[in-house]
Amino acid sequence: MESAGPGRDASTPAASRDPLDASTDAVAVLSADGVVTGWSRGAEALLGHRAADVVGRSAARLLAGPGDPARAAAVARHCRAGMGWNGRIRLRHRDGRGLDLDVRVSAPFRIREEECFLVSAREQRTWWTVGQSVLDGFLTRSPVGMAVMDLGLRCVWLNDTLERFGGVPREQRLGHRLSELLPGLQAEVLEGRMRKVLATGEPVTDYEYVGWSWADPNRQHAYSTSFFPLLDAEGARNGVCYMVQDVTERWNARRLLSLVSEAGTRIGRTLDVPATAQELADFAVPRFADLVVVDLLEPVLGAEGRGARAAGAGRAGGPPAMRRAGLRSVREGCPEAVAGAGEEVCFLPPPGDGNLLISGESVLVPVIDPADPAWRAGAPVRADRLRRFGLHSLISVPMRARDTVLGLASFFRSVNPVPFGPDDVLVARELVERAALCVDNARRYTREHTASVTLQRSLLPDVVSGGTAVDVASCYRPADASGGAGGDWFDVIPLSGARVGLVVGDVVGRGISAAASMGRLRTAVQTLAAMEMPPDELLAHLDDLVLRLSEEESGRDQDSRSTVTFIGATCLYAVYDPVGGRCTMARAGHPPPVVVPPEGPARFPDVAAGPPLGLGDMAFESAEFVLPENSLLGLYTNGLIEGADHDMEAGMGRLAQVLARSGAGLDTLCASAVRRLVPTPQPDDVALLLARTHALGADRVASWDVPAEPAAVGRARAEATRRMTDWGLGELAMTTELIVSELVTNAIRYARSPIRLRLVRGTRLTCEVSDASDTAPRLRHARSTDEGGRGLFLVARLAHQWGARHEADGKVIWAEQEIP
Repeated sequence: MESAGPGRDASTPAASRDPLDASTDAVAVLSADGVVTGWSRGAEALLGHRAADVVGRSAARLLAGPGDPARAAAVARHCRAGMGWNGRIRLRHRDGRGLDLDVRVSAPFRIREEECFLVSAREQRTWWTVGQSVLDGFLTRSPVGMAVMDLGLRCVWLNDTLERFGGVPREQRLGHRLSELLPGLQAEVLEGRMRKVLATGEPVTDYEYVGWSWADPNRQHAYSTSFFPLLDAEGARNGVCYMVQDVTERWNARRLLSLVSEAGTRIGRTLDVPATAQELADFAVPRFADLVVVDLLEPVLGAEGRGARAAGAGRAGGPPAMRRAGLRSVREGCPEAVAGAGEEVCFLPPPGDGNLLISGESVLVPVIDPADPAWRAGAPVRADRLRRFGLHSLISVPMRARDTVLGLASFFRSVNPVPFGPDDVLVARELVERAALCVDNARRYTREHTASVTLQRSLLPDVVSGGTAVDVASCYRPADASGGAGGDWFDVIPLSGARVGLVVGDVVGRGISAAASMGRLRTAVQTLAAMEMPPDELLAHLDDLVLRLSEEESGRDQDSRSTVTFIGATCLYAVYDPVGGRCTMARAGHPPPVVVPPEGPARFPDVAAGPPLGLGDMAFESAEFVLPENSLLGLYTNGLIEGADHDMEAGMGRLAQVLARSGAGLDTLCASAVRRLVPTPQPDDVALLLARTHALGADRVASWDVPAEPAAVGRARAEATRRMTDWGLGELAMTTELIVSELVTNAIRYARSPIRLRLVRGTRLTCEVSDASDTAPRLRHARSTDEGGRGLFLVARLAHQWGARHEADGKVIWAEQEIP
């Protein structure tokens, strides 16, 4: 091979060749024993030897020095491993001078079964060297500020950029430390970094800090600095190179982005309108502004909770009424503000922006001129405050959410000398938009919460009375605004025979739906209790009702795509009979009652828990026990005993301890128990019903056994009349005699023995006739030709009310009269 390819003319100067162009390399092919078998024109141009002079001869004669067979063998082995080899070799030119060449040897290949190597070589390139003028221009006019500090951290050299950054002339900086000239640039911290570099030899890169400079004293700048050690000829550290870049724009963008991100976690943490407005003001001062004022329209803060639509934001013929909901300043007491928090204010837009609320556009006033007549014309007091406290820049942003105008947020700067700019307007708008959405959510929730609490209170009894059976006191505390109104309820239901029914319950869920469901259950309990049902049967019927309500709600939800479903409740129902002091109760998944006897510790009666209402196909069990006179019976909901630890048993223990101190009046005891057990608002309703028992003694109860014979009717009438006289109720003697006569006659005629007559003087006078029959009487409207059927009709006309109840051994027919 005479030539490996075309090459440039040998006369082409090496300095003019492209350093990345490999087409001019000298190329030769060597056999395995080092004989040249190919020679390119590039090789001829580089070394001056013609192909005829070198082909077929050993390549060793081209070396400028003695050959090294060991090195040649090592290179051959490396190439045969498939890696190739490159290095530096000194070859001899034809004219006798030596050339240092960069040589590369390829992996072996075969030509006519002979192993060969491709060798390429090029002359070492002479790279461009930086002239002193270029180097000086690079150092002095670089956009990066540079300085050299000696071992004492005194400046010995700096470029023009750093001089411009600091604003201190070069002559004043040379020979001085940073801390002596630039105290506003965290000089002590920077010098600490430089000392660390000198001590360890490790560079410090991209350290950012914020400070002021004499070049721009009215604006805070951010800088990124790097430090690395300088070494002398012996490698010893003899100084520090200090490099700095102005990264204010980047730093501001990152700071504003972080500000907006943090606002999402700091604004809107409560469902309270004024609190949300105040959170906006608290967050923005001093991070973003020196004074923040948040004014909301009156309807937004009002009970109706309706914001003003964009088309009707103002009063008829005047500015809209607003109230200061949020206020914060860097100055103690906010002396710059014309009105304080909670005070009514008039809408005062910046000059020339009267349609600010309607348009919804933000307003930027970079420089406020208090002397401008436009500022003084509408509000001279505001203009005076602007001048006195140096409020020099303003951003006003309307608060709008869901096409509803809510108010106006204004941001001022006074202590911070930097005026607001367009980028600040974007940040202010983002902050206000977040706050506006939270305010709108809060007012919507407040409206629903107020409605549900109002509905719930309207469904609870205003006054509870236990008659002569018990003294009662109650306390109800709704959940805080974050939890929503619940479905807790209680009631005291008067029953026949001076008995009383006590009930407490808790509907699952929150809001208007829970309050409405609570009202339906309370009405159902009153109706079932009026039917004289025992507690276990009453809860069974109530369970069926809850199942039907759940089915109705589920069907309605499917039609309306609503997510609210009535799913269940808990309840405890107790009946106390002051004659004998017996108390019968049953519970459906509700916490057990607490009993505090007059002479004993508080206890929780063993009453089967039963399933919650709404599960269906599960039985309830009643328990009966005797309560001594002046015993305290407490019924409550779980919100009273959960506490911060959510330990129900511990909460029941705390309740027992509080109620054991029963020296105070019942109302005082009830209120103090709730206050002590639930000292702060919590996300669940609290209801407590206390009842102190009384007993009706023999002087207020009279009873007789009645034989099943017609003559016994007269004796029963006589006994009843005589008892009315003894009790001083002569006015009721005649009606009582007639009622006794009819009830006893019906029992003798239609029922079975034993028959018993009882009179009970409680809040009302009750006449009861019991028998062993299960057949309940039925009120009939007799015709004029009928000989009978008028007994119960007569009783119904004479008595205030009458009814029947079933007991384990029969039934009781009763009639009540009002005592004059």
